[in-house]
Amino acid sequence: MAITKFLKLVEIQTKAASMIPLLFGTVYAVYRFHVFEPWHFVLMLISLLSFDMTTTAINNYVDYKKANRKHGYGYEKHNAIVKYGMNPTAVLALIILLFTIAVTAGVLLFLQTGWLLLLLGALSFAVGILYSFGPIPISRMPLGEIFSGLFMGFVIIFVSAYIHAGDQLASLSLQGGTVILQVHLLETLLVFLISIPAILGIANIMLANNICDMEEDIDNKRYTLPIYIGKGPALLLFKLLYYAAYVDVIVLAILGVHPLILLLVLLTVVPVSKNIRTFTAQPTKQFTFGLSVQNFLLTNMARILALVVAAVLPFW
Repeated sequence: MAITKFLKLVEIQTKAASMIPLLFGTVYAVYRFHVFEPWHFVLMLISLLSFDMTTTAINNYVDYKKANRKHGYGYEKHNAIVKYGMNPTAVLALIILLFTIAVTAGVLLFLQTGWLLLLLGALSFAVGILYSFGPIPISRMPLGEIFSGLFMGFVIIFVSAYIHAGDQLASLSLQGGTVILQVHLLETLLVFLISIPAILGIANIMLANNICDMEEDIDNKRYTLPIYIGKGPALLLFKLLYYAAYVDVIVLAILGVHPLILLLVLLTVVPVSKNIRTFTAQPTKQFTFGLSVQNFLLTNMARILALVVAAVLPFW
């Protein structure tokens, strides 16, 4: 399979939705707990990227198999299996290979960390597969934004911090047939609060995708959130989620959770607002959907860079 076809099949441009939370959780662990485990980071990078590509390939394969509407940008241009005339059997083999790599790296990481990683990893794998596969995939229900936001925005950040910080966040152990879960509630709550901009940004990528695909989704019996609430309310929600993320940054800075340098992230509101106006004026997969990914990169890369500075220069 040619590399260009492979990259299109796994939609490599969307992998920022998993890689950014990985980086943020890692930098947060360095800033908050002053610890970094390079081998753990490499294993999680391999597992996460492979599994993210697996779920995207599954999603494209299922869409290819279940499509009722076989014309339009979403089917003829966006789905790599159709666009490049790919062999469905070869696609299935690739999906199995990517999944095997993801599981292997995940098991190695579990052996290096502990049972909690196995539990969270298995849960994430299950949700990732059910997102695109099964009798009623999550992506075909009005729950895609919630699941993608929480699991990719919060769970990935939590696990990314946990593989470095370990018991300083939580632990799960087996003692004499008894399962003992210990959670540092304050630290876990802080991880959730600092994850909110990522949660909302990822949810908005899914929301933008579903807004763009409303017409085709109706034809293909994908009843997503915009179809339930309508295009107008969906576009309003798209705007509000971004501004809620900025409110979170301000509140956390006031509470002293975020270093003050993170307030520089507020400068991104100018390009983000411009992208919001452009998307809402003409929401299309071909021309403006990428702005939701751009907004996610702008806001969260700015937070990562600010945290790096704060970790190196603690007085910030």
